[in-house]
Amino acid sequence: MSKKDQSLSVEKQQEIMQKYDPESSVRELTGLLAKVVFFILLAFSIYQLYTTTIHPLPAQIHRSVHVGFGLVLIFLLFPASQKNRIKGKIAWYDVVLAVLGFCVGAYWPLFYEQIIMRAGDMSTLDFYIGILAVTLVLEATRRAVGLPITIIAALFLVYAYWGRQMPGFLIHRGVNLDSLVQSMFFTTEGILGTPIAVSSTFIFLFLLFGSFLVKTGVGQYFNDLAVTLAGKRTGGPAKVAIFSSALQGTISGSSVANVVTSGSFTIPMMKRLGYRREFAGGVEAAASTGGQLMPPIMGAAAFLMIEFIGIDYWSIAKAAAIPALLYFTGVWIMTHFEAKRTGLSGLSDAEMPNRKEVFKKIYLLLPIVAIVFYLSSGLSVMRAAIYGILTTILVGLMREEKFRKIYPIVFGVVAVGMGIYGSITGGFSVTTSLVSATIVTILVSYLFDGNFKDTIDALVDGARTALGVVAATAAAGIIVGVVTKTGLGLKLANSLVSLANGEILLTLFFTMLAAIILGMGSPTTANYIITSTIAAPALILLGIADLPAHMFVFYFGIVADITPPVALAAFAASGVASSEPIRTGVNAAKLAIAAFIIPYMFVLEPKLLMIDTTALELIWIVFTAVCGMLAIGAGLIGYWFRQLMWFERIIALAGGLTLIYPGGYSDIIGLSVFAVILGMQFLLKRDTLGVPVERGRKKAES
Repeated sequence: MSKKDQSLSVEKQQEIMQKYDPESSVRELTGLLAKVVFFILLAFSIYQLYTTTIHPLPAQIHRSVHVGFGLVLIFLLFPASQKNRIKGKIAWYDVVLAVLGFCVGAYWPLFYEQIIMRAGDMSTLDFYIGILAVTLVLEATRRAVGLPITIIAALFLVYAYWGRQMPGFLIHRGVNLDSLVQSMFFTTEGILGTPIAVSSTFIFLFLLFGSFLVKTGVGQYFNDLAVTLAGKRTGGPAKVAIFSSALQGTISGSSVANVVTSGSFTIPMMKRLGYRREFAGGVEAAASTGGQLMPPIMGAAAFLMIEFIGIDYWSIAKAAAIPALLYFTGVWIMTHFEAKRTGLSGLSDAEMPNRKEVFKKIYLLLPIVAIVFYLSSGLSVMRAAIYGILTTILVGLMREEKFRKIYPIVFGVVAVGMGIYGSITGGFSVTTSLVSATIVTILVSYLFDGNFKDTIDALVDGARTALGVVAATAAAGIIVGVVTKTGLGLKLANSLVSLANGEILLTLFFTMLAAIILGMGSPTTANYIITSTIAAPALILLGIADLPAHMFVFYFGIVADITPPVALAAFAASGVASSEPIRTGVNAAKLAIAAFIIPYMFVLEPKLLMIDTTALELIWIVFTAVCGMLAIGAGLIGYWFRQLMWFERIIALAGGLTLIYPGGYSDIIGLSVFAVILGMQFLLKRDTLGVPVERGRKKAES
């Protein structure tokens, strides 16, 4: 079957993205307007690279310009309503809003010294610019991100102003309008606060890194590699989806984008093989959502954790590694059992790509290996991102046959030459030599007719991808600013702990519900900011360390993408699979059951996050957790080595939960139950239990 038959058309993918992902609902511009927007996007990326690497600006100026670029581009690209979207045209009022956005972004650079000298004493112009900034940020967020976070931010502003009228524990003395406007735009605790600071540095650079990865063709290579490694296994296409989506998570910060790009390839394969539509969509939604839990990028929220918790990035990525692997192990196990239960095999030889050709392109994974190396070697996050981008450009150029012989010579000569010079003078480190060799090699390739257009396109695409993040983090800054101004975070934390009567499991449960509800319909960065500000303090009050507490709310904010009734990733998957949305969401949530369990594990046993543990302890914890996942997967699917009777499913579920709960006694009980249920699979014959052998592919299709 051809690739065209196996995957969705680009038009269909775009239609689904626009329906379920507000960040994709952009105007289709042509002619002069398209060129103007193109050059503004390019200028945005060049400005970011220049100010974060060569000439840093004062924080307020840099963040204000970052927001200004975002506002201008959002009003030019995102229509006020999809119903009013006219191809190739921009409404006059959107041009006015874009000009006002430019004024907001330029205000701090133009009047920086005067604002600083006034020391919080606003002028009349300051006041109106501040109100304009808040209004434009809310409208830009509505257009580029969606209503949920916009409504939450607006409600927080209402709460700050009308504090005296609030009921019960929510009451506070209120914040007058002048003070509210001043804190929202003329301090670093509102729109220009920590969220936009992270967006304007770490996140933007890593979005550029992802954009350059896409230009190298690594996205398609992920699919080819996944098919090569997992395609012929039992239920192969489902495992291809898991493998591919886990890799796609390194270059995408959106569950919906993951679902559509990877799912347009994997879901048709799963359906053709015999998987039910809702199950096929559920597999892709669960796997694509899990991509945001997978280091090194983790949906960009890991970079926010750096600022919120105050630890280095590598500690966060290292802590996230084992929970992410357990998550994908759980999804893999359940899809395997479903395939065995319904008698689904893997792909045929004719449907498999040429293994030799696929492995010849293994060099396309070098940028990901490189970024992990850079981050683990002690480099700053921004420098690691820049080096990652340079590595990606170099790898992308290696696709050109005419440059493959030039590269080793140029790179080797420059690297060795600088290395020798540096060892003699002490002026260069090994890293500096390698980076310089990379830059020289790239420049040489461009001089010899290299594909410079791909680099420009990657800069433009990266800036376009960042627009939703700019809006979301600016709006989230409003929320954080109100929480800081009113002390709401501590009040909500105390109320959650009081509601749970100080019981840690109940507090975790209520925090989970809060994180899922607040995360519904919000992008990764926004839902983490909201949940870490409102929900995480409740766990910290009970003595839970910062990292497990923040990872807990981060996980459940992500899980909101596949938790009905508002499950955007599952709904996008249903659009690709032509399935019923709620049932697809239920299947996705069932497959992602690990994501509902693992956070409890690492809060109760932080060793799972590699905190204060030894290698042997970690191996034991992972072993018991995987055994628990096996038992829970068998219980939920109803199949292991044969189909399970109802009482076996209950025993398997109970044993699995006991294994997953950390503790010596629970592990002993769980392993005993695990051994019993495993023994029953072989000792009790299927004929004795009256269980049919397999339903087969025809039954699955029906």
